Amino acid sequence: MDGLKQIWDTFFDLDLIGSTLPTLLKEGLLNTLFLTVLASAIGLVVGIFLASGLMSRFRVLRLPCRWYVDILRGLPHILSIYLIGQGLPLAGLTMFGNWTYGYAALAIGLMEGAYMAEIFRSGFQSVDKGIVEASRSLGMSHTKTMRLIVIPIGFRRVLPALTGQFILVIKSTALVYLLGLAAGQREMFAIAQDTSTNNASLSPLVAAGLFYLAITVPLTYVVNKWDKRMREGRPAEATAPAAVRTEEALV
Repeated sequence: MDGLKQIWDTFFDLDLIGSTLPTLLKEGLLNTLFLTVLASAIGLVVGIFLASGLMSRFRVLRLPCRWYVDILRGLPHILSIYLIGQGLPLAGLTMFGNWTYGYAALAIGLMEGAYMAEIFRSGFQSVDKGIVEASRSLGMSHTKTMRLIVIPIGFRRVLPALTGQFILVIKSTALVYLLGLAAGQREMFAIAQDTSTNNASLSPLVAAGLFYLAITVPLTYVVNKWDKRMREGRPAEATAPAAVRTEEALV
C-alpha cells in the first residue's frame, strides 16, 4: 500500500494539481498560445520565402535555401533553440533587447520555417502546369503568376498540413524554458517544472500534459477530417439537399 501511495503522490497529487491549475490556465496557457502564434507567423514568412527559393531556376538561390532546410531539419530542436535563442544575444545581435519571448519565437519560427518550406514547395508544385501555362499565355509574368495563381491555389491545398505543423509548434514551445523566461513569461511546461521541483512531485507536469492533450488531440482530429475532405472532395450528400431545396423553391 505504501508503494501505491508513493506512486499516487508522485503523479496524481490532487491537492498539488488543484493549486497549480489556476497558474497554468491564467499564465501558462496564454503564454503558450501567444508564443505559438508568434512563432507560427515567423515560420510562415520564412517557409514561403524558402519554398520560392527551392523552386527557383537559379542555382545561386536554390542551393542556399536547400542547405538551410536540410540543416535546420537535421538538427535536434533543443540544439537549434539553444544556438538561436541564446546564441544571438551572446553574439551581440540583440534585436529584441531583453525581451526573451522575441528570441524564443524567432528560434522556433526559423526552425519551423524549414519544415513549412517543404510543405509549401509540395503545395505550389502540385498546381497543374496547364493552369500556369494558361496564365503565362495571357501575358502574366512569372512573378505575377506565382503571386496571383500558384501561391493562392497551393496555399489552400497545404492548409491541413500547416495546421498539423501548428500542433508541432505548440509542443515545441515547451523547450523555450531553456532560455530562462522571467516571471509572468513562463509557458505551461516551465510553470509545471518549477512547481514540481519545489514540491518534489511530478503531479504538476501531469496537469500540464493534460492541458497540452486538451489542445493537440482535438486539433489532430480536425486536421485528419479536414485532410480527408480535401482529398476526397465535398460529400455528395452535402450538396444534394441544396439542389432539392432549390427545386422545391422553384415549384
